[in-house]
Amino acid sequence: MAEVTGRAQREASTGGRGPDVGLARGSLAGLAAAGAGAVSQFLLVLVVTRSLSPGAAGAFFTATALCLMLAGILRLDAGTGLIYAMAGRGHSHAVMWAALPPVVAISVMAAAGIAIFNDELAVVTGVTDGVWLVLAAALPAVVLADVLVPATRGLGSMRPTLLLDGLARPLGQLLLVTAGIVAGAELPALTAAWLLPAVPAALAAALCLWSRAESPAGSREPYGWAEAAAFWRYTAPRSLAGAIQAVFQRLDIVVVAVLAGPAPAAVYTAATRFKVVGQLANQGLAQAVQPHLIRALVSGDLNRARRLYQITTMWLVVLTWPIWLAYAAAAPWLLPMFGPSYADGLAIALVLAVTMMVATACGMVDVVLVASGRTGASLANTACAVAVTIVLDLLLVPSHGALGAALGWAGGVFAKNMLPLAQISRAYGMQPFGRHSLAAFRPGKVAL
Repeated sequence: MAEVTGRAQREASTGGRGPDVGLARGSLAGLAAAGAGAVSQFLLVLVVTRSLSPGAAGAFFTATALCLMLAGILRLDAGTGLIYAMAGRGHSHAVMWAALPPVVAISVMAAAGIAIFNDELAVVTGVTDGVWLVLAAALPAVVLADVLVPATRGLGSMRPTLLLDGLARPLGQLLLVTAGIVAGAELPALTAAWLLPAVPAALAAALCLWSRAESPAGSREPYGWAEAAAFWRYTAPRSLAGAIQAVFQRLDIVVVAVLAGPAPAAVYTAATRFKVVGQLANQGLAQAVQPHLIRALVSGDLNRARRLYQITTMWLVVLTWPIWLAYAAAAPWLLPMFGPSYADGLAIALVLAVTMMVATACGMVDVVLVASGRTGASLANTACAVAVTIVLDLLLVPSHGALGAALGWAGGVFAKNMLPLAQISRAYGMQPFGRHSLAAFRPGKVAL
């Protein structure tokens, strides 16, 4: 609701003058930055797979995936909570002190646990213990960057997020890891090179937030225990949802490493790197359409909501299906560019292409579900998707390796899309395709 309130305030501040223009510009800027970040990530995977053995590359990807998964859990979605608190009370140092101590404390404890059990982690994952010590040292900085950089959006600007998370961090990781490989660095040093850009990102975001904090005379009444409790009452449910989503996004790589070894994890990572294409298209459309869906559903205009849903589904299909079909057809030639041993990922690439085409054909079902206010159902669906993925991985990875993980991920994606599709169909009679779908091909007649 904080995003909705913020949008309403921004629209009012423009005097009703074309709010969708600013939204479109923000979406395009965010999509451009996300695209630059995705290209950097793809190039990083290419550099690592071409330069390291499959076992070393898989160990690197396993460690970084686990780091991102842990950061997604440990940040407790405090960044979103800070945006909400700033929108409701203004930005002050007290808001930061209410949000950051629990995040710092739990991150330090997790880092200490990794450092203590680094030998056991090395045995379980096949990743050398030096990597885990490096990760433990940097984990709190990664978590703080994941909290502070998004929190800068509470200042009313997307620029710090775009510059730091969209450009600086992924480009820094690419350049530093590439430099490390050229210098002949060992795996712990390469991991450190990948982690290092989080430190200046966290510092820059903290400086931005701190310097623009309200003075005591200009701020509202200071945060006390009651206000801090209210902050975490709002943030805690979102923390759980964010943690589950973080596990869903990264668990497959870690499971492959644990059950099949680092080398299959490298093949799996390379073959599924193209997932970002569909995610970028969905992200750009979701940013532009979500406020319109919220207004349509809140006002009870189901016909408009159906129209938006069907048009955006058709846009997703038109934008992404040619890419997935081309990827499936070209996979025998694309995958070997990661290295000769990665040609075995052809079956994984086909599973990825088919899964993403099915998911795209469902449209932005979770966005519709959340826009309707059914956040609890969205959380339950994501939890179910994670459970399906884990069960299938445990059944399939030991015998089928990386392909088994791809099938497990596909099962989770199907659950994550089919469940909300059934829910919005039953509740609102909404289907991804219908009489409004063809309007996607008549841009002049589409009024969001």
